Amino acid sequence: MRNRNSGKISSKWIPVFSISFFFLGMLFTNRLWAPPESNSQLISSHRREQELQIISEDCTTKKEKPGQEKDVMDEVYRTHEAIQSLDKSMSMLQMELAATRSTQEIGRSDGSSSVSASSHEGPPRKKAFMVIGINTAFSSRRRRDSVRETWMPQGDKLLKMEEEKGIVVRFMIGHSATHNSILDRAIDSEDAQHKDFLRLEHVEGYHELSAKTKIFFSTAIAKWDADFYIKVDDDVHVNLGMLAATLARHRSKPRVYIGCMKSGPVLSQK
Repeated sequence: MRNRNSGKISSKWIPVFSISFFFLGMLFTNRLWAPPESNSQLISSHRREQELQIISEDCTTKKEKPGQEKDVMDEVYRTHEAIQSLDKSMSMLQMELAATRSTQEIGRSDGSSSVSASSHEGPPRKKAFMVIGINTAFSSRRRRDSVRETWMPQGDKLLKMEEEKGIVVRFMIGHSATHNSILDRAIDSEDAQHKDFLRLEHVEGYHELSAKTKIFFSTAIAKWDADFYIKVDDDVHVNLGMLAATLARHRSKPRVYIGCMKSGPVLSQK
């Protein structure tokens, strides 16, 4: 009887063993089965580590290239220089094109004038040292009188200077938009009194000054065979002695240009 009782487990220990086995089973299942939230946390932490690694690599790359900003500025400066060079080339081409057109037009006008001269047997061009064209307007009578009273000879003195010195001085002016207007008649009356105008085939206007200058040169070349052709304004007082002495030193040089060119070089057709 004692041996049978000693081999059996007491009923007091059954609840203790059951609770112990329950906790062991819970511990075992927690280790084998991780909750879904832990997996997402692992994935997010892994992504965060990758992002941090990428950021650190970018910072390292920037630290390894301290002259990158300087290279960018050099590239911008070279681009700016290239644009400026292109603008200069374009302006040069435009000026060359304008000069070529002007030369062609002058050649055509010379050809037509030579044909008309040969057909009508007109007088040859007068030889002169310099021809001065004074740009003036209909409303500039006071300026013209000031020029006549100071540096421009009048009457017989003007003709004598042309014959002896070869210096021709004329006020250059065109016509008004209305044919035979009161402005044109006023200029005709003034020219009849002083005989110092060169009438141009040109309609006067402020926005046509460059065309007027071009027509003056072509008209002066057709009328006089001069060494120099000069254009001044009616508010400029010229020292004829100094001007003649200065031009005489350059008389033997071909294609001489003296004056103020606002922008760009002076072009000439060889």
